[in-house]
Amino acid sequence: MTSVQTGPAITATTHYINGCWSEHGARTFSDRNPFNGEVVAEIATGGAAEAEAAVAAANAAFPAWAAMPPIERQRLFLKAADVTERRLPMIVHSLAIETGSSAAFANFQVQWSINLLRQAASWGYLPCGEVLPSDTPGRFAMAVRKPLGVVAGFTPWNGAFNLAWRTAVLPMAFGNTVVMKPSEEAPVSAGLLHAEIAEEAGFPPGSLNVVVHGPGDAGAIADVFMASPAVRCINFTGSAATARILAEQAGRALKPIVLELGGYNPMIVLSDADLTHAVNATVFGAFFHQGQVCLCTRKVLVERPIHDAFIDALAAKTVTLKSGDPTDPRTIIGPLINDRAVQQVHQRVQDAIARGARVVTGAKAHGRVYEPTILADVPRDAVVTLGSEETFGPVLVVEAVDDAEEALRRAQTTPYGLSAAIMTGDQDRGLALAQRFDTGIVHVNGPTLVGEPSLPNGGVKDSGWGRSGHYAMEDFTEIRLITLNRGAGQYPI
Repeated sequence: MTSVQTGPAITATTHYINGCWSEHGARTFSDRNPFNGEVVAEIATGGAAEAEAAVAAANAAFPAWAAMPPIERQRLFLKAADVTERRLPMIVHSLAIETGSSAAFANFQVQWSINLLRQAASWGYLPCGEVLPSDTPGRFAMAVRKPLGVVAGFTPWNGAFNLAWRTAVLPMAFGNTVVMKPSEEAPVSAGLLHAEIAEEAGFPPGSLNVVVHGPGDAGAIADVFMASPAVRCINFTGSAATARILAEQAGRALKPIVLELGGYNPMIVLSDADLTHAVNATVFGAFFHQGQVCLCTRKVLVERPIHDAFIDALAAKTVTLKSGDPTDPRTIIGPLINDRAVQQVHQRVQDAIARGARVVTGAKAHGRVYEPTILADVPRDAVVTLGSEETFGPVLVVEAVDDAEEALRRAQTTPYGLSAAIMTGDQDRGLALAQRFDTGIVHVNGPTLVGEPSLPNGGVKDSGWGRSGHYAMEDFTEIRLITLNRGAGQYPI
């Protein structure tokens, strides 16, 4: 298998099952550069047969992987981190031409992944049991943690590289084997690159498997994951709409499902906040990767005494962001992932404008590059302010509020519950407000978009359930009760 190069094309194009790269089937699809539409690879189109083979391989590999001493799995994760670090320039290039990632976002993804692999290398030592008291004489009781088995993971296109590693590493660190199905928008960056790295690092055949597919073909693979008794858990990162479908199917199959979903993430800026810090955090949180990150800031609620000054400073910084070709290291704002994404963002911005919103910056598309857009005076019935749907693009709504209580009320109107942020000069006040947010994450004096692999990121409500970092042990292991009984015992019959 040829490694991905920093040339004009990506070379990893086929399924990786049981430690082998499959031959192309009868069908392929074109994987295109979102910036210029050029074909970067022809990708094999898989379906039920490939998914069944991958599940069978993972199931066969599970007993040995689960029984592997933690120090041996540790060596593999550390080797994978080294391979990833060595390949950094090639991965950054792949992320640019396949997902439109700027150099800043691509480098972040790779470094985050390296950190995850090195931190997860020690997690095999975490699952511990406990001795339990028993009311029965002669009974010795233990609760021990065991891996589940095969975990089927769905990986997204937006944080393609690091979120795919998260999908694989969290279950594998605790002794599970994995089958990954990357999004058809990023089959290489969200799966096949990881298979290459795992192969080079020496991961056993079947421990990590990747099945790729074309547009419209995900259903057949998902059906296999749900129907197979070997798949013990579903691990999904994506939209709430798709998650509802999968959760219903998982419920019928009585399979646990871990969901990392979207967010409508508010930031509150109080009048005692450091204005420059607040502006910098807002621009980063709203426009990093063109707003195509579930943790991106969607709305800023600013106390009136500083509202106008905040808007002016925010606009001044936003218009300096260079947009264009993501392979240019100076680019900050690259393309949205496809034409549908551009149309959705533009329609929602135009809806807000038609209802009376004021455009502070942006509101224009240049091909698939949408200008970072700030909207003020947006009516509450506009789609971008309702908070019931995530506008996955570089669009930020700024609202004036009278005080912190009004800001908190408005921030809590969304059904999502992923991330929130509070900017204030009074840390005690910020911590008190943070306790009242109904979100999985709250940052005081930081952006909504914060990522460290060791932290328990995750959401509540329509943003899903489950946590990352070593806290994922709760999701990917189960408690087993074992008793040792001494003596004949007494029974009622």
